[in-house]
Amino acid sequence: MAAELQAAAGAAMEEASSGWLVSSLVYLGAAVIAVPLARRLGLGSILGYLGAGIAIGPWGLDLAGDAQSMLHFSEFGVVLMLFLVGLELEPRRLWALRRPIFGWGSVQLLGSAALVAGAAMWLDHAPGRMALVAALGLALSSTAIGLTELAERNLKGTAAGGGVLGVALLQDIAAIPILALIPILAGVPHETVAGDGWDAWPAALRAALVIGAVVLGGRLLLRPALRWSARSRTPEVFTAASLLLVVATSALMQAAGLSMALGAFLAGVLLADSEYRRQLETDLEPFKGLLLGLFFMAVGMGVDFSVVMARPVALAVVVIVFVSLKALLLTAMTIPMKLPPAERPVFVLLLAQGGEFGFVVFQAAAQRGVMDAGTASLLVAAVALSMALTPLLLKASDRWLCPRLARARDHGDLPVLEEPQQAPVIIAGFGRYGQVVGRLLAAQGLSATVLEHDADQVETVRRFGWRVFFGDATRLDLLRTAGAQQAKVMVVAIDDVAQSLAVVDVVKQHFPQLQVVARARNVTHYYGLRSRGVALIERETFDAALASARSVLELMGYDKAYAHTQAQRFREHSVELLEQMAPHFGDEQRLIAMARQGRDQLEALWARERAEREAALAAARKAPTVEAAALPSPAVAARVRTEPPGAG
Repeated sequence: MAAELQAAAGAAMEEASSGWLVSSLVYLGAAVIAVPLARRLGLGSILGYLGAGIAIGPWGLDLAGDAQSMLHFSEFGVVLMLFLVGLELEPRRLWALRRPIFGWGSVQLLGSAALVAGAAMWLDHAPGRMALVAALGLALSSTAIGLTELAERNLKGTAAGGGVLGVALLQDIAAIPILALIPILAGVPHETVAGDGWDAWPAALRAALVIGAVVLGGRLLLRPALRWSARSRTPEVFTAASLLLVVATSALMQAAGLSMALGAFLAGVLLADSEYRRQLETDLEPFKGLLLGLFFMAVGMGVDFSVVMARPVALAVVVIVFVSLKALLLTAMTIPMKLPPAERPVFVLLLAQGGEFGFVVFQAAAQRGVMDAGTASLLVAAVALSMALTPLLLKASDRWLCPRLARARDHGDLPVLEEPQQAPVIIAGFGRYGQVVGRLLAAQGLSATVLEHDADQVETVRRFGWRVFFGDATRLDLLRTAGAQQAKVMVVAIDDVAQSLAVVDVVKQHFPQLQVVARARNVTHYYGLRSRGVALIERETFDAALASARSVLELMGYDKAYAHTQAQRFREHSVELLEQMAPHFGDEQRLIAMARQGRDQLEALWARERAEREAALAAARKAPTVEAAALPSPAVAARVRTEPPGAG
């Protein structure tokens, strides 16, 4: 009997091990395939993870296990993300966010819930308690998608980023009261739900005590504990201690009935000014990224396509109504929040979507009888669909809406080009590149008409005394007013590659007498300019990189004049090679082959020159009577002696 039990246990363990390996293979394989493909298509990593989840889920290839179990496990990625966000916010910065958190966060949550509840009762005649719970669940936004998109777009430090973070934190704080409201609406006594006999006051007191313990313990215990782990000089032990810190704080907050993510955020804030901040970020970032990826995949797996196929019209109406109402409220909020016009779409779209906590709210409501299971499934599908659509809406906004908003702001106080200009030079774009050109021309007494389409940049350079006109250089009428018909030179120093090429197209078509001097951001931009007949092109980082390379050569013991000469020769070789490759732009294999051939030729040439110099130096040493003119210079001789093998 014991042998049979042992054999059965062994078989069960083997089956569990095999299942774990298969699941790992499926999840990792789907992520490795789908995410790079989505990034290559310009859709972003989040949409890639969601697509991978749909593909391996029950409505796709059905390769993965239970989506709900994976969702609960991967929610720890959101916890880690908020811990890392907290690490970037010192307590004084968090205090500065109190207004966005409790002010604008409350406006968003309560305002969105009121609008959605009103729409539900008006359109669907939903019972009041069902409409209220549905509205509160739909008013929540996805912290995971919001903060991930901000990080990918490098917008955390912007006004929109601060607004999204503040609202997301308020939603985390409000999540538990929303859940506590469900049994009250269902008519179930709180004691029955809680299971411990506590009424609301002891629960609130317990929460306050736990938060106080986290804050006090964070000040007194966290740093000594991390210091003790760091002294072991074992990297994996410090990583384990970092994870233990987040897990323990989250478990403590959950035991008090609070949000795990909120607890992790507080722990991060308490360590924001510690000496271990950077090491904690480095250690936890990979775990956060993988778990967030699993979370988005679990959301994709959890999309119930039976609801989508059974009630497509109702689902579409729910998504359109709640996203539109939230977007209207958020758009109105951007005005008193004084968000820059170009940042408003990101703020609105990242908070107009549904959130992962909505899944929990609707499931709890269905279990308590506040809403039927069909309605709960419809709302869960609507939230998941809104989360999946958010990256696509952001891409559409980046392409069509944000540029128009940036140009449509009130520019009444900016200098607009109205009088015809006569300057011989026109500069389009007055950022860091165009300003260098303008300064040199001004120093030589040459006048230039400067056009800049970024209003903020115009205001900035005006404070430094520059006369810059606000306007889009792709407009034909503006170029004519700027004097393009009489000018001699057009300097295109615009940051945006597409707009830069558009300006060149207009100039080449309507002002062929203008000599175009252009700045290329990269090789692709260079080829685009060359295909339009522009001959005078400078790559913006090329000469700076060569200057750094010269410095490295000098630090390695090479003569300064020799380093300058070799850098100049390299520049000439690179420009010549780029010109040879230009006709083949688009043929990737040909370009790669030519680039390798050019590199090999240059290396072979310089290796031969080094060998000849070394031979000449050796011969000079053997024949001391040779004339001094034939000897290498002291600088060359020193360079040959100190030249490392294979240099050049």
